[in-house]
Formats: sequence, structure tokens, C-alpha cells
Amino acid sequence: MVPRETAASIGFLRGGMTGDPVVIVGAGIGGLACAINLAGRGLSVTVVERAKTAGGKMREVAVGGTRMDAGPTVFTMRWVFDELFESAGATLTDYLSLTPLQTLARHAWSENERFDLFSDVVRSADAVAAFSGPAEGRRFLAFCAEAREMYNILKKPFLSSPRPNPLTLANRIGFGRFSALFAIRPFETMWSALSAHFSDPRLRQLFGRYATYSGSSPYAAPATLMLIAHVEQEGVWVIDGGMQRLAEALERLARTKGVAFRFGEEVSRVTVRNGVARGVTLSSGEYIESDAVVLNADAAALSEGLFGMGAIAAVPPLRKSDRSLSAVTWALSAQVEGFEPLRHNVFFSPDYLSEFDDIFRRRTLPRTPTIYVCAQDRVENRPRPGIERLMILVNAPAVGDETSFSAKEIATCETQIFNRLERCGLSVLAREAIITTPQDFHRLFPGTGGALYGRSSHGWRASFLRPTSKTKIANLYLAGGSTHPGAGVPMAALSGRLAAQQLVSDRASMRSSRRAAIYGGMSTQSATMDVLQSR
Repeated sequence: MVPRETAASIGFLRGGMTGDPVVIVGAGIGGLACAINLAGRGLSVTVVERAKTAGGKMREVAVGGTRMDAGPTVFTMRWVFDELFESAGATLTDYLSLTPLQTLARHAWSENERFDLFSDVVRSADAVAAFSGPAEGRRFLAFCAEAREMYNILKKPFLSSPRPNPLTLANRIGFGRFSALFAIRPFETMWSALSAHFSDPRLRQLFGRYATYSGSSPYAAPATLMLIAHVEQEGVWVIDGGMQRLAEALERLARTKGVAFRFGEEVSRVTVRNGVARGVTLSSGEYIESDAVVLNADAAALSEGLFGMGAIAAVPPLRKSDRSLSAVTWALSAQVEGFEPLRHNVFFSPDYLSEFDDIFRRRTLPRTPTIYVCAQDRVENRPRPGIERLMILVNAPAVGDETSFSAKEIATCETQIFNRLERCGLSVLAREAIITTPQDFHRLFPGTGGALYGRSSHGWRASFLRPTSKTKIANLYLAGGSTHPGAGVPMAALSGRLAAQQLVSDRASMRSSRRAAIYGGMSTQSATMDVLQSR
């Protein structure tokens, strides 16, 4: 059960709304969450998705006769989805089977340098002490305490609140709590904060990697992102059957609320008249009129003109230098020998700084990449598989609209990866593989250059520059990982809920204003305050 105050922070109170038609463009996690909340308020919702299935970046590919995750692989912040299902009168576990992980990830630097991180903080501290010495174990506990404090400070006033800026964030935290404002360490880089915490550079690498969860470099991202460490300590789950089952569950839940889906149909234009979004036009030429449009696509696609010139001014353009990380991925059917992988495994670069210099400064594939391996058939306390599904990922620059890495460059990168895995003790005997490059990701998600997380989180202002749910065009809203509160599966769901909240609030405020004009401006509590009274 989600705590009452958490549910209230999103601002959804049960109650009726009219059946005003809303079109949601895109059936990613943000669009699905938005659809569920809007339909639960009584609105008539249609979701238009150009793919054949729901999920967006949460997608599957077929390798070796079986399907496997080829997008997000980590499920955290379960409270977001518990709350979402509860808001629709359902229970998450009625739709999904979840297995919590006791070991969060296995890490390696060489054949003899391996480290497991656990969900239990005390157990992890003991492991750190055994790996790097007792002093580092104590420093780890201090790091965890700081990450927890950051998360608790920002959970409601930032993650679950709309339209943040430095002033509103300070107001929500409390101007009298200056210690809390400084505790989130927005003006320090993550790497400098980790250097103060840990003497062992391997531990700086391990926890600095959390910056890449938002598509950023730990050398440029704010120390605030250390809070991601606490997010994982609160729980990492495996969804039985794969991450795609979450998208399917959300689609089923949405259908129970009356949401209509149109798969395999592409929106070519958001129709804007007199500065107001009035509907969408499909590539087939069909026009769907609506009272509001929620765009669950990368915000950069709007400013690139991919949804028509009428909507191009909805959000500021994103400079290519501000894009987040892209990736090169290998979806494999393989046998493994030697190193015993867990569900999540990380093999670190011997030159971490050069990896991010290559990506963000030189805009090339990293010469010594850090390698993430998701062994999708590995679940704790279950038999070891024979032929298994592996998703291997290395970070890459988001240049998919500018250049195409040659077959030789990809082959060189692949050789480096498998040689590096061999040096760490893992032999991968691939049977079949599907490779996805930044150019492929750009084709899948137009307007992005292959950036998988929207804007990078470089510098203290980056979080406030990320687009919010409300655009500069009336009745046009945004949801998805490129919008506030950020990238990742639970963040995308929160963005969808915030978009629905903003739409409902705007509609209620408009109607309240109309009533005031009709009845002579009588002073009554506005419907907007009814919706937002818990904030």
C-alpha cells in the first residue's frame, strides 16, 4: 500500500470530470501512465502509437528464437507503480510477478578484482571493507546516509512536483531549511563528491556510474545524482517475463478504464489553431480532433519540426552538445564460461575519464568503454541456464543524425568489448546477435540523434532546463523520459502523471474562471485548489 501522503503529492483525488477527448501520442510508459490517470478522471482518451505494441523505449527483439529486453532492464522505485495501479483501483501484483534482488549487481575491473553490491546496506558495507579496507567500509555508510538524505529531501518537492525552478524548489523544501538546500550539493560535480567520500578509485567508478542512469558523465553531473544509490537500495526487482510485461500490464489497466489504442499509426502533425492544440493528423491523412494533446515522444522532436511547424515553438530547441548519452547494444543468444554473471553486471573501463572525453568531447565511440551486461535468464535461486540471453551495452555519443559509425568501427568496438570481458574472466560464445547503434536509436526515436535520456544532467541548471509537462502552446502537454522529472522507467511514469495533473488542473481552472465570469466573480475555492489541495 502506498503511503497516503505519497499519493497526494501527485495531486490525483478521485472524482468526476467530463468526457472531453484527449489524444496521447505515444504508448511509452509516460503516455500509458497519463492515459490511466486521465481516464480515471472521466476523460475520453485515445492513444496513438506508430509501433505495433506499447512500451516506447521499453522494447523487445527476437534473438535465437526467443524474445528479450532491448531497452531498460532495471525496475526500481516500485512505489511509483504501486501508486499508479492503486489510483486506478487495482494492485500491481495482480498484473505482474516481481522478484526482488538481494544482490544488486556484480562488478569487475580485472579477473581478480570483483565486487558484489547488495540491497542490504550493512552487508554491502562489509563487502566494501573486505574489498577496499575497513575505512572505506565506514565511508560507504556515510555515503549511503548522504544519498538517503538527498532522496528524502527531493522526493516530494522535486520528483513528484511540476514545473520546478530554483525558487519553487527552495520554497517547497522550505526557505528556513537552508541546510537541506545545501545538502543536495547541486554546485559540486558527482566525481568531486565521490572523491571526498572514497579513497579507492574503483569505488568512485562504481558509484559514479549512477550518473549514466540519466545519460550523463559523473565528471559533469551534479553530486545530487548520488541519490540514485539510495533508489537502488530501496529495491531492485526482476519482472518475470521481462520488462515488456510492465508495458503490457499498463496497457491492460488503461483498457479497463476505457482508453482506446490505435497501434501501427503515426502522427505526422499536431494541429495548432490560434495558439491552441486542437488535435492531430495521421500520416494517412486522417484528422483526429481533441480538446488536448499529450505528446509522449522526445521533446526535441517538437523543436525539430517533426510534429509540424505549428508546434515547433512548443519547447526551446535542444543543442546537440546538450544531448545525453546514446549507446551501442548487442542482444545476444550465447553461452558463457568462466566468470559467473548475475542479472546485472558491470565491467569497468581502465581509463574512466577518457571514456567520457571520447563520448562528450570527441563525439566518438569510447576506446576503453565500461561494459554493462544484463544476463536476462539469471534470477537468484533459480537454475543456471545453458543458452542464455545477454544484453550488452556500452555508452556512445548521440550523433545518430550526423554520422553513421562504420561497420569497421562497430567491429573494432565489439572486439574491444569481448577482449575486455575475456580479461575479466568472462568468455561469451555468441550464437546470434542483433546490434543497435546511435543511428538505429535515432531512427527508432526521431529527433534525438540517438540520445536515450533527453537532455544530459550536466551542471546545476540542467534539471531546471528539462521541459516540463506544460508547453508554450495551450492544450499541448509533454510526457516521457525527456521531460521533468527525468529519464528512467519510474521517472517516465511520474512525468505522465504530472502531465495528467497539469491538464486536469488547467481544465478545472478554466472552468472556474468561466463560472466566475457568469456569476459575477463570486469568491469561491477554485477547482484547481481542489485538485492540488494536498501540495
